[in-house]
Amino acid sequence: MSFVEPGDTADLTRELRAEFRSTFDRDPDVVGRAPGRVNLIGEHTDYNAGLVLPLALPHATYAAIARRDDDRVRIASRQEPTPWEGALDAVGPGRVEGWPTYVAGVLWALREAGHDVPGVDVLVDGRVPLGAGLSSSAALECAVAVGVADLLGLLLTRDVRRELVAACMRAETEVAGAPTGGMDQTVSLLAEAGAALLIDFDDHTTAPVDLGLPAAGLALLVTDTRVSHALVDGGYAARRADCEAAAAALGVASLRHADLDAVEALADEQVRRRARHIVTEIVRVRETVDAVGAGDWAAVGRLFAASHVSMRDDFEISCPELDTVVETALQAGATGSRMTGGGFGGSAVSLVPVERVEATVRAIDTAFVAAGYRAPQHLLVEPAAGAGLVEDGPVEDGSA
Repeated sequence: MSFVEPGDTADLTRELRAEFRSTFDRDPDVVGRAPGRVNLIGEHTDYNAGLVLPLALPHATYAAIARRDDDRVRIASRQEPTPWEGALDAVGPGRVEGWPTYVAGVLWALREAGHDVPGVDVLVDGRVPLGAGLSSSAALECAVAVGVADLLGLLLTRDVRRELVAACMRAETEVAGAPTGGMDQTVSLLAEAGAALLIDFDDHTTAPVDLGLPAAGLALLVTDTRVSHALVDGGYAARRADCEAAAAALGVASLRHADLDAVEALADEQVRRRARHIVTEIVRVRETVDAVGAGDWAAVGRLFAASHVSMRDDFEISCPELDTVVETALQAGATGSRMTGGGFGGSAVSLVPVERVEATVRAIDTAFVAAGYRAPQHLLVEPAAGAGLVEDGPVEDGSA
């Protein structure tokens, strides 16, 4: 049984520095590191001013960066063969295509925020599985953001981290063109090791939620269906538009403030189902936090199940592969399982008794073979700390 490993931070940093030297013929000034994320519960609620409960993965993206003396920007990747080069004035919306938009967008957003961003050379190394719904894009943005912040002489205080969250959100929505709600950037920059992060997008407060999984004898298994998940193909934007239509019809600023009885009276059947998912999902996040605090993992499992059904039937963002993971994991003994992320592919997250992990992975793999699906891949994860700077050794404490 094998899992997608996050890699050793020190080894990855040394390799990245060496490749930076061979690529740009000089040493980087700084290496930033930012984690991907998996969301325990609270899907599509962020842009509806609701609640979410994600955690940072040990799998991260690394960005080696060096300041330039001119206005040039050069961007390269250890995973992608085609680099990008241009002027600082050419990093804004509509000027860059493909994966470099996430790097260029951060530079643009920080300049828009009033920072004197220099020309830079950037080499990235992504260890968050791509297309898995685990926020590889936000990890890339945040790794670049903390590195550039260091070049600008900014200490990674909580206020600076929140400013970087805003910049990375603008990079994603305005330059990369993905209409996301900010959960991914927030947890990547503000997460604490060992805890999930409860984020309230109505008042923009955050609070760590200690999970205590080892004491409960539970492991967190993430299964990437390898059905490519993308946020810029229209499905995500369509769901967001339905939610906005529901809020407008109800006369509320966002579905966070909608009443379920009023939602059930909406005339448009599709809009009604979309809104019902959001309103009930926000309640499920609150109830999950309470259940975790009480150590009631059976209740968490029931909430996971209700969330998955809501996403499958009301929000219509699941797929046969995700449904297979969830059904098979539960049959194999998982305490709870649900699809996670934006949907239309990507990953499922399962809470599995430690002694049942191997059997659960085998059962999912067997079910995929029987259904003729592409083989999935699995990540066994523990909640990690948020973004920070790295040398050749451990990551800095992200709790500043």
